[in-house]
Amino acid sequence: MKKIYLFAIMLMAVAVAKAQTLDEIISKHIEAMGGKDKLASIKTLHMEGVIVGTNGNEITISVWKEHNKLFRREINFGMGTGMMLITDKGGWNTDRQGNVNPMKEEQYHRQEFQLDCQSPLVDYAAKGHKAELIGKETADGKDYYKIKLTLKGGNEQFYFIDASNYYLDHLSFKAGSTGMGGPGMNPDAEIVVKYSNYTKTDDGYIFPFTTTTSGGFGGSLNYETIEVNKPIDEKLYKAG
Repeated sequence: MKKIYLFAIMLMAVAVAKAQTLDEIISKHIEAMGGKDKLASIKTLHMEGVIVGTNGNEITISVWKEHNKLFRREINFGMGTGMMLITDKGGWNTDRQGNVNPMKEEQYHRQEFQLDCQSPLVDYAAKGHKAELIGKETADGKDYYKIKLTLKGGNEQFYFIDASNYYLDHLSFKAGSTGMGGPGMNPDAEIVVKYSNYTKTDDGYIFPFTTTTSGGFGGSLNYETIEVNKPIDEKLYKAG
């Protein structure tokens, strides 16, 4: 009986140590991004960038966000446009014909995390997410902490935190995990988004100005403008 008790105590100690390690890594990541108070001060975001596709075509993208209230992304393909709108009231997106359609409930809940201007890792438990430290991995000569984040909406994301500077190096998830999918897209295909060109803005915020996506449609997105806490036109909250 005594051995069983001691074994149970050891298991509890290991679990506590692992939880502390997870929170420590997340804390260091948040600190690397400017600290919790700095991230919490982000109320709105406006980003403008250019996506260079794998075929060399350029696509312009505009994003507006208000914390917990708005995510709007507009993409100009040159021969057409696309829009995704998420608010605290619901979600909408355009189809291939350019019609604006409401999202199904599952799609909406899987996209709600887009409303977060800080990071899903900031106060993840209070937001209804679950985090798990998978372990430490080495790839291309770099060490990463791998964190599995199960979002409140049910989709799973894997965060790879650079062990040297605690920036997010890349993020991976299944193509179908967002609930959006796409014609001919394998829902089990792995999408990897790599973050680079971390730069501090004039007002002291740190952002990755380049993201490179592999899997799915792929391509590299270079942000030319990232503005923090600028007013957002009320018409951008409407689908019509």
